[in-house]
Amino acid sequence: MEKNIKIRVARAQDAEALARIYAYYVEKTAITFEYEAPDAAEIETRRKKIFEHYPYLVAEQEGRVLGYVYAHEFYGRAAYAWSVEASIYVASDARGQGLGRKLYAALEDALRGMGVLNINACIAVPRTESDPYLTNGSLAFHKRLGYNMVGIFHQSGCKFGRWYDVVWMEKMLGEHEEPPAAVQDFHGIDQ
Repeated sequence: MEKNIKIRVARAQDAEALARIYAYYVEKTAITFEYEAPDAAEIETRRKKIFEHYPYLVAEQEGRVLGYVYAHEFYGRAAYAWSVEASIYVASDARGQGLGRKLYAALEDALRGMGVLNINACIAVPRTESDPYLTNGSLAFHKRLGYNMVGIFHQSGCKFGRWYDVVWMEKMLGEHEEPPAAVQDFHGIDQ
């Protein structure tokens, strides 16, 4: 899978592919708690807003977008400037082949370059051993990447008539000096 993979900044013309990838997770899983898949125009509106300050990256192979990752403001207060929340989605037919790891590595490098120190992930988890809409795959993936669990919110989201817990995980990207250097806006990446 890693052959000819290019990580680059997401562009407006990627909106259809991003919407298609995300629609699978909205319609078939409890990974996201959205009930209706946004169209390409809405995805592009979201991408543009995030991209004003933060990385929004895609993995592309031979012209096909196979996945994407982005970071956004963690919480709208100045004191949280050094923290972000990350989200990642890989095309359903491209999962389990190392794309997620490659996307996250690029995202984390970009965030470090900006001066971001904490990356957080909000992950839905099933409440039962067997759930047709959700596994613990995302939780395990983040653990493999060095994320640590910091909290769990019980029965936080209801989708497909079932309650799901939400866990928060974090990873430190740098040293927390006092005072910290100012965080810079994202300026781009292409690999």
